Amino acid sequence: MKRNVRVILGAALAALFATQVASAGEADVRKNIQTWLGANAPKVENVRKLEGTGLYEVQIEGDLIYTDEKISYIFVGGDVVDGKTRKSLTEERKQKLSQIKFSDLPLELAIKQVKGNGKRVIATFEDPNCTYCKKLAKELQGITDVTIYTFIYPIFPNSSELSKNIWCASDRSKAWNDYLINGTQPAAAKCDTSGIDKTLALGRNLNIRGTPALFFADGSRTPGYMPAAALEKALDKGSANIR
Repeated sequence: MKRNVRVILGAALAALFATQVASAGEADVRKNIQTWLGANAPKVENVRKLEGTGLYEVQIEGDLIYTDEKISYIFVGGDVVDGKTRKSLTEERKQKLSQIKFSDLPLELAIKQVKGNGKRVIATFEDPNCTYCKKLAKELQGITDVTIYTFIYPIFPNSSELSKNIWCASDRSKAWNDYLINGTQPAAAKCDTSGIDKTLALGRNLNIRGTPALFFADGSRTPGYMPAAALEKALDKGSANIR
């Protein structure tokens, strides 16, 4: 959860028990949680009742908190686990909320690499100075029959100029792989780099907070590095469950 949300939640706890909040349904829970958070807090994006639990799930900036109908208790920073299946309901819900429609991605903003028949697809958001992005690049070298869309997402302080040089290279995919795999610096170059700015805005809208972030054909998302064996399974599964 973002720091500002945690700070606001922590400050609000002090006043929680002094406030009487009426019992209500989802709409009123949304209203009362927003009031509880305060005027300067991020907006509540969604509220839904978890059937059979007496809890309400509240989505704020991609994060989940839980409360009861009367806002008597607030659960922050933990998972709700199904006692029978031992599955994290929170994690399942986060996975669902993080899914996208792959065809909605502006693929023209990405570096495209086609390997083999290119039938399987993956889109990644990566910072060229990210250690795990470099590991991912090496893993992808051994995978075939895939089309890779790499969105340059420079979120490290020293990555902006490097990213622009890669974007402006005559062969972007070569410049990208040369740097991430071999450490070869791209030549200084100038061109229209508004595509990187658009990618940064896109990443913020998708709530991408770290790199690499991976998206598969079925819209599923994996935050972080994956080894080749796991990538193969995810690529196959994604292709088999295209939304």
